[in-house]
Amino acid sequence: MPQITVDYSEQLAGDFDRRGFALALHPLLVEVAGAAADACKTRFVRTEESVVGDGTGGDGIVHVMIGLLPGRSARTKAEVTEGALDLVRRYVKPAAGVTLHASAEIRDLDDSYRKSSAA
Repeated sequence: MPQITVDYSEQLAGDFDRRGFALALHPLLVEVAGAAADACKTRFVRTEESVVGDGTGGDGIVHVMIGLLPGRSARTKAEVTEGALDLVRRYVKPAAGVTLHASAEIRDLDDSYRKSSAA
């Protein structure tokens, strides 16, 4: 925990410093949400096709989904999502003509959540 998934449009692939984003997001989760740094896991999923509105614009989408164990206040969750959006704006530099549409949300992990690590 936290389990982080970042979906992003294919046209942003060369404009998104994904590693830098993750390495900036993890300390934010430690500071604001009380997560353990070594427990933060981020995976990036490139979306081959995405459409915004009528599909005529040059649009790129980034959506950050953060799964946390239950118990964080609404204020903490809002602070994390606002921080994540700030980081998206810092680490995604779309090419000319591409409009960035960014969103972030937090979901509580289900009681069934378990993790395992093996060397």
